[in-house]
Amino acid sequence: MPGNRVHIFGASGAGTTTLGRALASALETQHFDTDDFYWHPTDPPFRHKRPVAERIDLMGQVFLPRRDWVLSGSLDSWSNGVDHRFTLAVYLTLDTETRLTRLRAREGWRLQDPSERENMEAFLAWAAAYDDGLLPGRNRSRHLAWSRTLDCPVLRLDSGRPVSILVHDVLEALDHRQALA
Repeated sequence: MPGNRVHIFGASGAGTTTLGRALASALETQHFDTDDFYWHPTDPPFRHKRPVAERIDLMGQVFLPRRDWVLSGSLDSWSNGVDHRFTLAVYLTLDTETRLTRLRAREGWRLQDPSERENMEAFLAWAAAYDDGLLPGRNRSRHLAWSRTLDCPVLRLDSGRPVSILVHDVLEALDHRQALA
């Protein structure tokens, strides 16, 4: 099935969603985020995980059979049944200080209830540990190990550069892949 099915992943705050939306717009396709499948919708958000089978089933209903899509976010630990569909994976890196600055701004904007501040601080501490891999969940070494198992090319980009340049780099990689096909 030819087409562009791009997965963008990296540390929280690296800009996977931002790049995903911009790339989907450039490709004139739809963007999806793993958080929408990983978490049940709640208020406040991100409190109740869906079981893996339910996540995969929901993704299958919403977009996986399509010819083209962009998926952002982390799914390395539950990618079985999805990862073989990628035509390109993009691993975003960004220095910890910049990521945390972005996350503090985003999470501060989301914070509606002061009683949620403790949860926000716990999330920020977890995100800060990405490079060290000292806390459970996604981390650099796990992402790198998972990326080596993928059947598609993996493009590594520093997301400290402008989004327009990142989109250009991904489009160029997709053009190169299609030229080789």
